[in-house]
Amino acid sequence: MPRGLRGSAAVALLRRPDLWLVATRMAPPRWWKRWPPVPFPPREYRKFRLETMYGDSKAAVEGRDLIVYLEWCRRMGRQAR
Repeated sequence: MPRGLRGSAAVALLRRPDLWLVATRMAPPRWWKRWPPVPFPPREYRKFRLETMYGDSKAAVEGRDLIVYLEWCRRMGRQAR
C-alpha cells in the first residue's frame, strides 16, 4: 500500500464501493502488469496531491478527506459529459 493511504483512508474507501470505480480511474494504464497489481495513482501524483492538501508530501490521507475528494472527482466527471 502506498505511503499516505493507510488505516482510515483504506477503510473509508472499502466502505464506499460506489467510489471504487472513481478511484481506479486515477490508476495508470495497465496497472495490473506492475507489482503490486493494485490500481493506485502514480507516486508523483500522490505526492502532489498530499503536498497540496496537507502541505506535506509524506502525510497520511485522512479517510474523510479521501471520500470527499473522490466524490468531487465523480461530480466533475459527470459535469464534463
